[in-house]
Amino acid sequence: MAIHAPAQPGQHDMAAASIRRRLARLLYRRQTLVLLLLLTPPLLWFGVVYLGALLALLMQSFFTFDDFTMAVTPELTLANFRAIADPANPLFGANIDIVLRTLGMAAAVTVACALIAFPIAYYMARYARGWQKGFFYIAVMAPMWASYIVKAYSWTVILAKGGIVYWLVQVLGLTPLLEAVLSLPVVGGSSLSTSNLGRFLVFSYIWLPFMILPIQAALERVPLSLLQASSDLGARPAQTFRTVMLPLAFPGVVAGSIFTFSLTLGDFIVPQLVGPSGLFIGNYVYTMQGAVGNIPMAAAFTVVPVVLIGLYLALARRLGAFDAL
Repeated sequence: MAIHAPAQPGQHDMAAASIRRRLARLLYRRQTLVLLLLLTPPLLWFGVVYLGALLALLMQSFFTFDDFTMAVTPELTLANFRAIADPANPLFGANIDIVLRTLGMAAAVTVACALIAFPIAYYMARYARGWQKGFFYIAVMAPMWASYIVKAYSWTVILAKGGIVYWLVQVLGLTPLLEAVLSLPVVGGSSLSTSNLGRFLVFSYIWLPFMILPIQAALERVPLSLLQASSDLGARPAQTFRTVMLPLAFPGVVAGSIFTFSLTLGDFIVPQLVGPSGLFIGNYVYTMQGAVGNIPMAAAFTVVPVVLIGLYLALARRLGAFDAL
């Protein structure tokens, strides 16, 4: 019986193994190179797809739209931006009204979410333990699992006349108070579902979880020893909150406001379903692009929230908001 010697690896296999060993040693010694290789594909995707789309959008905002033929031509013009920013332009009044309406709602929703979220986040960070903390996390995040469209349509039924809100107001005997609030010129309307108050309530409900979680994360990082030291030095609870707790947790508030402000600023579904007539930036962009076909004007108006959010992010960075994300 013949005995065969084990096959010797060929020169090709030995060369490949040598190359792999050299490459492994090179990558082990150069961690920066490894990080660069890992980040190159997503950065290319971000740069080509995301930034490329933004640059294409910005380029189209300088194109010309012919109102007679409804055609877009690549003739560069500043007419679209003059319609937004030039007070002498006949369209300036309507356009600036859309911007201010959207900006005012975004600011109001952000302030309301911060006031509501802070006590909830404080209890979650300081007092909730064990199953209670898990319960609060699920309660805060459960609305985020539901469909956004379903939530928006549900609120149109909740706020309509004959809905549960009107029933509760009637049971509590607060109908005259509600009618007085709805009679206010800016806040009210014929009903809650057709008022700015109703729109404000829907926005606050939908974006509230995005404010609670950053504040809770910021409060978790506040050392308990600082609060105890403030109490030992004779500070009252309100003084401790104002001078110790709030400054340390404020980056979390600003971090949450990034979400609530930017999401409200760009939303177009809730303003279309709830509230009085009057376009928001998102509705106007949708109308210009979808119904009218004026893509250059839609692109120019899209630059407005991009600029506003960019300025807001710069301010938030100076306030240390990104440290709380």
